[in-house]
Amino acid sequence: MSIAAALGMLSSACPSQQSLGWQGSVDRAARMTPEARIVVIDVRTGRLLAAHHFAEAARTLAAPGSTLKPLVLYGMVAAGRWNPSRRVACDRQLMVAGHRLACSHPLAPPFDAREALTWSCNSYFAAVARTLQPGELGRLLRPTGLLNVTGLTATNGAAPDEAAADFREPVNADTAQLALLGVQGVRVTPLELAVAYHWLALQLEAHPDTEAARVVRAGLEDSASFGMAGEASLGGVPVAGKTGTAESTASSRTHGWFVGIAPADKMQVVVAIYLPTGRGADAAHLAGELLANAQPERP
Repeated sequence: MSIAAALGMLSSACPSQQSLGWQGSVDRAARMTPEARIVVIDVRTGRLLAAHHFAEAARTLAAPGSTLKPLVLYGMVAAGRWNPSRRVACDRQLMVAGHRLACSHPLAPPFDAREALTWSCNSYFAAVARTLQPGELGRLLRPTGLLNVTGLTATNGAAPDEAAADFREPVNADTAQLALLGVQGVRVTPLELAVAYHWLALQLEAHPDTEAARVVRAGLEDSASFGMAGEASLGGVPVAGKTGTAESTASSRTHGWFVGIAPADKMQVVVAIYLPTGRGADAAHLAGELLANAQPERP
């Protein structure tokens, strides 16, 4: 199916007559932040439902920040490589190889995995990164589709016009921490990140009773309810999602991400938002506006 055809199949994507449909909701949200790259993917089919600046979403490479955390955590717990009940203390002052990666979450007792995901604790995920074996980060990320072109830009048999992720396998503890925290050694497109969270949604739906699925799903739901991505649920739609903020390689300005699955209790769509200038909280707020307008189907 062509991109144009996919974008045209929007009036039936949402059952409420009061809703705008996915493309209408994306268009309205984009009025607030015209430079945003927005992608909406159907969880069931993996097809594109709506987009804003789709060509840029397929070609823009940027550091993913904290959006990698749930992908890696799911893989590590599923493989028995990390105990999610392990607690890690955080003084909010993490430094790695000259990079100041201070946490912005409130002071708290040591976090377990669910809490660390809720509050996006860098110290916790730095501890996870320090246990990675050589080549393991790439092995965890490749099955998600994050490190490959997605093929969603291909139309009428044409070659995909999209960028491939820039990934360098960590070679020591410092580079592993910086990579897992999405700071250095990895750049991805908004389209690749949307596809990776589509993979995650399918895993959570297919294996709901596993420890990995329970912990990651709960952490993402908490994050988008009262945690670091809480702005995403202000429109009234329950979301399982994650924010990310990282600095550009060309300047000290930050860019912001939100990637989420909605509704959290009946996974229908993946929404990925990239703001060339801004923070993850800004992208989460935009996601909340988008989902409120679309009114995704509820049980």
